[in-house]
Amino acid sequence: MTALNLANSFSLANGANIKNRLFKSAMSEQLGDKHHNPKIGLAKLYGRWANGGIGLAITGNIMIDRNALGEPKNVVLDEQSDLAEFRRWADAGKQNNTHIWPQLNHPGKQIPSFLCEQPVAPSAISLGRGLEKAFNQPRALSEQEILDIINKFALSAKLAKQAGFTGVQIHGAHGYLVSQFLSSRHNQRDDKWGGSLENRMRFVLEVYKAIRAQVGVEFPIGIKLNSADFMKGGFSEEESMQVVQALADAGIDLIEISGGTYESPSMMGADKKTEANTAEQKQTTIKREAYFLDYMEKVRKLVTSPLVVTGGFRSGVAMNHAITSGATDFVGIARTTVVDPEFPNKLIADNAHAMPLTVPTTGKPKLDRAAMVGLVWYEHQMWRIAKGKDPKPDLSAMGVVLKTMLSAGLYSFRKRRA
Repeated sequence: MTALNLANSFSLANGANIKNRLFKSAMSEQLGDKHHNPKIGLAKLYGRWANGGIGLAITGNIMIDRNALGEPKNVVLDEQSDLAEFRRWADAGKQNNTHIWPQLNHPGKQIPSFLCEQPVAPSAISLGRGLEKAFNQPRALSEQEILDIINKFALSAKLAKQAGFTGVQIHGAHGYLVSQFLSSRHNQRDDKWGGSLENRMRFVLEVYKAIRAQVGVEFPIGIKLNSADFMKGGFSEEESMQVVQALADAGIDLIEISGGTYESPSMMGADKKTEANTAEQKQTTIKREAYFLDYMEKVRKLVTSPLVVTGGFRSGVAMNHAITSGATDFVGIARTTVVDPEFPNKLIADNAHAMPLTVPTTGKPKLDRAAMVGLVWYEHQMWRIAKGKDPKPDLSAMGVVLKTMLSAGLYSFRKRRA
């Protein structure tokens, strides 16, 4: 295996050419202003990533409805948005022949209680596993509201194209609204939007069709899906594969696979203090560096659509192995690009390059969990880059906690999702 595996370009079916196989997966930047337009720092951040060598960058989730925010500082793209700020962001992200796609999202019931008294969802079912305290019980959407949300997805995609972004991604994973519709645990409707898997997948297929009608056949549309929810009664691996097949048949351009939900956050990876993946590892261990690669090998036998596997990649050896195996066409990376925006360039230059990450900790496990150190530490690194600074690998986790408390108070540590 050589670095050429990662360096090779890839052309989507609609002709869009992506210069390499490195894909920056979405992370929540929390850089929306008081009107939920993108702050100028987002242009600086994505410009840095573009020049760092990434082939395709997916933005942090952009909400399609300003009345349904997943986090306080979300960016919203709708008819009230200032498209000039989005154009600045898109232009910066397109430097160095890079693609930049907004990730479009509706949180459904996954809205912190301090942001919304009564969120909406497919069914009036609360989040479980103790999350009822942080998230209010939703009410079930009416059919007209479902159709309205579908149209909001389409409008946001149309505006993204107008602003100069090179594609869009539908967020269908991690327990947000699309994911809620797909899950029999959360979708217990008895109309055409619930019940059988065919009915439960109707929402995501209609979102895709509505977006396609607005942006045309040459504009790429991707989706992020769960391989499974990893919860009893939830979205299963077998169901996921059927949804992947249906989306592939419908013409989706790129499918990214992750896994888990807010109740069962498997996308956060293994619970370990230090990751150490080196070129000397056994092939079986290298293969496991990607959390969902086994699933992708099964999916590859079912569809020919371009695939992205995200989660766990730290070394060029493992990335090249995944590409060479044929299980995936792109490798998704995220946190490594926050610690080192030049990580993609280094991978292209040296296929043995690796960057194990040390999990940030205050040294107090209960505080780490309460303060979500594993999330906010990376947010603070992104904020540094957005200000024109370099990331700081030795940034104090305790310092991050204290700064977050001082800047935003206790709301900072309400349950949030990356």
